[in-house]
Amino acid sequence: MTQRSVLMVLFDHVQSLDVTGPAEVFAAAGRVVGDPGAYQVRFASLDGAPVVSHSGLRLMADRALTDATDTDILLVPGGDGAAAADPRLVAWIRTHGPRARRLVSVCTGSLLLAEAGLLDGRRATTHWALCSKLARGYPDVQVEADPIFVRDGNIATSAGVTAGIDLSLALVEEDHGRDVALAVARLLVVFLRRPGNQAQFSAQLAAQTARREPLRELQQWITEHPDADLSVEALARRASLSPRHFARAFHAETGITPGRYVERVRLEYARRLLEETADGVQEVSRAAGYGTPEAMRRAFVKVLGTAPAEYRRRFRPASA
Repeated sequence: MTQRSVLMVLFDHVQSLDVTGPAEVFAAAGRVVGDPGAYQVRFASLDGAPVVSHSGLRLMADRALTDATDTDILLVPGGDGAAAADPRLVAWIRTHGPRARRLVSVCTGSLLLAEAGLLDGRRATTHWALCSKLARGYPDVQVEADPIFVRDGNIATSAGVTAGIDLSLALVEEDHGRDVALAVARLLVVFLRRPGNQAQFSAQLAAQTARREPLRELQQWITEHPDADLSVEALARRASLSPRHFARAFHAETGITPGRYVERVRLEYARRLLEETADGVQEVSRAAGYGTPEAMRRAFVKVLGTAPAEYRRRFRPASA
């Protein structure tokens, strides 16, 4: 079986989960395929010394970056240390990044790739809170703020923290196939596997929690009843407000319109049904409140870039 080398770059104030999350994915993939050495993961810092993550966790390097050889996957994590990186680290990435078969960043690790000039003219993402900084500081980078990870050629960048796990699972799928990636996700108790073009936020995270209890309760009710009449008029009646007052109050308190919130809730619910059940597309569209399969198909293509049937084929275990 082909053995693939993975080099994790370490530096002080790194986000530890950017390192350990992908490392656990690659280790689990080895167990699933029956070859613990399927991915040979190594950790390197500038001088080979241990580093301290921004949470205080001490991470050991097994070599200095100057002693590292070319690798199949070069992974650059993020963290506070990426914002003011040692120029020697940036210079090393500039030289060695192009030599890796796949160059990967997690979270604000994309800032290091951009500083090294490796993202010029490419599509990339980072943690949602830093997307504007990436765009302002590196205007030649085509920043995409919404996806959890973006792949452009042999370079892949991911959003914050746990998105590195999703990207690592995508790399495992590329190497070993869909069923292995899904088996790894189940082994790690990850909620299956999110496609790269899924939004960084769920509906509940994308919208702020309303301050007023009636609207806060209504948000929860919407998530529990996606097949109900969720028109502005119907929701306004449930909140005991006029439609106009309700729409203004909902947007003011959540930062999102009622219609947009409903769209996201229904899409998430439909995705979960496609991933977890054997229900037909027509049943799923009805349960998620779309009414017709065509309405659901349009929503999937618009947001996820794929039709429901193809989404199920890609993201539901074959044995389920």
